[in-house]
Amino acid sequence: MQRIRLRYTKRGRLRFTSHRDFQRAFERALRRAEVPMAYSAGFTPHPKVSYANAAPTGTGSEAEYLEIALTESRDPEPLRVLLDESLPAGLDIVDAVEARTSGLADRLTASVWELRLDGVDPVDAESAVEAFIKADTVEVQRMTKNGVRTFDARPAVASLESATTQSQQADRTSDQPCAILRLVVRHVTPAVRPDDVLSGLRAVADLAPPVPAAVTRLAQGLFDEETGTVTDPLAPDREAAEALTAAPAAAATAATPEGSA
Repeated sequence: MQRIRLRYTKRGRLRFTSHRDFQRAFERALRRAEVPMAYSAGFTPHPKVSYANAAPTGTGSEAEYLEIALTESRDPEPLRVLLDESLPAGLDIVDAVEARTSGLADRLTASVWELRLDGVDPVDAESAVEAFIKADTVEVQRMTKNGVRTFDARPAVASLESATTQSQQADRTSDQPCAILRLVVRHVTPAVRPDDVLSGLRAVADLAPPVPAAVTRLAQGLFDEETGTVTDPLAPDREAAEALTAAPAAAATAATPEGSA
């Protein structure tokens, strides 16, 4: 059984699709592309697809991941193209590798998010970011099925900065101000989402955007504590594939007698 790992996006209006909406669209794409899927056992078999840490409904994403199991081997890149062509624009399959390592979900330990705050002056956003970073605790509330839950959002935020530049402001066609924030959030329990960080900014600095923020996940993967960066979770699979490809060539070179043409 072959396993293929895919990275896909949620762009434009498709960011409003729920995870269940995407599941239905993706299973239709698998049928259209005639992918030789492996199926679960039981009375209601369904394709073996493993989803990892899906973004909340209403947020865009450039880095969603899933894994599929096949009964026949396929080249990842042609398979990616077929699936991408079978999905609506905005739900795009942008990367594919054969799974050669274990623990994809274990490598998704942090996300990089971009928050676009229309109507917010970048100077006010920078002040709010500074207050958030300096705070020892930032308590926020979230409504759950068991009622309102209060928790500290500060420890999960590895970095938070204003990403607005003067050139970005100059390129805007509207006279309304716009602040752009970039943050790296560790995947902890309870999960801290971008809207929790916005609630924290409101709590520590009274920053309240007049319209809902446009939120996009730019990346997710293993968080490097030393550099503060989020690494590509598919890189180990690529490296393993390259090592397998290089091994026969190295063996052939070693077996060639010295001086032979």
